[in-house]
Amino acid sequence: MKSAEEIMEILEAFDLTGSYRDAGELAGVSHHTVARYVAARDAGRLSERPAARPQLIDEFLPKVEEWVDKSNGKIRADIAHGKLVALGFTGSERTTRRAVAAVKKAYRQGRARVHRPWVTEPGLWLQYDFGDGPVIDGGRTVLFCAWLAWSRFRVVLAIRDKTMPSVFAALDQVFRVLGGVPTYVLTDNEKTVTVEHIAGMAVRNPQMVAFARHYGVSVLTCEPADPASKGGTEATVKVAKADLVPKETNLLPGYASFAELEAACQAFTDLVNHRVHRVTRRVPAEMLAEERARLHALPAAPHTVAFGLTRQVPANSPMVTFEAGQYSVPHHLLGERVWVRTYGAGPGEQVVIVHAGESGPVEVARHARATPGSPSIDDAHFPPAPAGALERRPRPKSAAEIEFLALGDGARLWLSEAAAAGTTKMRVKMAEAVALAKLFDPGEVDWALGHAAVHARFAEADLPSILNHAGTSDGEVHRAGEDRSLTQGTAGWAALGQQPPASPGVEEVA
Repeated sequence: MKSAEEIMEILEAFDLTGSYRDAGELAGVSHHTVARYVAARDAGRLSERPAARPQLIDEFLPKVEEWVDKSNGKIRADIAHGKLVALGFTGSERTTRRAVAAVKKAYRQGRARVHRPWVTEPGLWLQYDFGDGPVIDGGRTVLFCAWLAWSRFRVVLAIRDKTMPSVFAALDQVFRVLGGVPTYVLTDNEKTVTVEHIAGMAVRNPQMVAFARHYGVSVLTCEPADPASKGGTEATVKVAKADLVPKETNLLPGYASFAELEAACQAFTDLVNHRVHRVTRRVPAEMLAEERARLHALPAAPHTVAFGLTRQVPANSPMVTFEAGQYSVPHHLLGERVWVRTYGAGPGEQVVIVHAGESGPVEVARHARATPGSPSIDDAHFPPAPAGALERRPRPKSAAEIEFLALGDGARLWLSEAAAAGTTKMRVKMAEAVALAKLFDPGEVDWALGHAAVHARFAEADLPSILNHAGTSDGEVHRAGEDRSLTQGTAGWAALGQQPPASPGVEEVA
């Protein structure tokens, strides 16, 4: 096989001499080679590829094509070579590998899906999908990702599950964020949308049909297991999971509560919608302002049929009753109407409470199943207790009480402790403390009252005694020493067990 430069030299030599032999001598090749390339040039078949030659595998190629088609283009070349040898093929495995590779390439080219750019119109298409969210308090969460096709406006919401009420609430919130309803909503074949397929036709869920009728939107589904048909929302899910789910790639800390995840989703939505999109070279939030004029009007009341049973929150207690159990709701919902339903079954069954406000349906509480007489209460649903609700504080009403409590914190502590101890003649002792404050420094009297309260000294003369001790004390600390100790010494014990000496003038009796 000659190179391109060698072929050009042969043709130039022939054009110069006009003779095959002379051109062959100049180019250093046979005159037959010169004639072959000249004839190929004249026929327009001059090519760098070598001429096709018959190979041993040619008669087995139909079998190789059959195996590649049967395996959907996945058969291995060594497996095909073993089968060919069994059929009488005598060529090398290298020849088989080349043949299998060529057949696979032709198989893929014949079945390749050609993507045409999707040019949508404003106000037509909204896509949504789900992504696995982070684990919070041992429970999984879901990222609901919606994508408005024309403006590339994205909305990411955190939801607890993929049940129908949660999906309906998320879609209503998305519509209210967008400021209108598009003509079509495209999603995957979840059970909330498609019940089953019959002859390739998707059978819609009746509740989803009622939801779509309420908002005047057509809900469509893509081909099963075909993410390319909704690539926009697939990309949204990918980016949202990369930025919101704690991983080693982003070094995000875990979320302490579901509210933190909701705030992070809101921050992510604001970020991606206020920066220039790489395809449109425009800010999605600005494009949404133009597309909003093409969206349909949003119903004032959300679709609440799937949210459960309605309950009215009392005006003075944020508790609702559902199936003989009581459950708390946020205190700002006093007097409001909520929807209550169950989720799950068995020991993990939960009671979900939803409120439909100006921003659409929002899940406000989720409790474990409560038993009669044992309500399920979340402390965060109640406001902070008012001052003095759990601990009574002194509130003076008379002039004498005002004058006594004006001494300071020690006086307040003495009053609280003395009252708790059941002290008698408290008013007399309070008047005595006020009188002492006029003779001594009021700060010292307040200090003495505080010490009396700490040591529970509420007798008649306890306060003057504490004041006298504080006044006479010079601050020196007296410690016992060997020269001032009253403890007896041990010298008297030294003669223990010894015989006493005899008295003078007394004879020992034999």
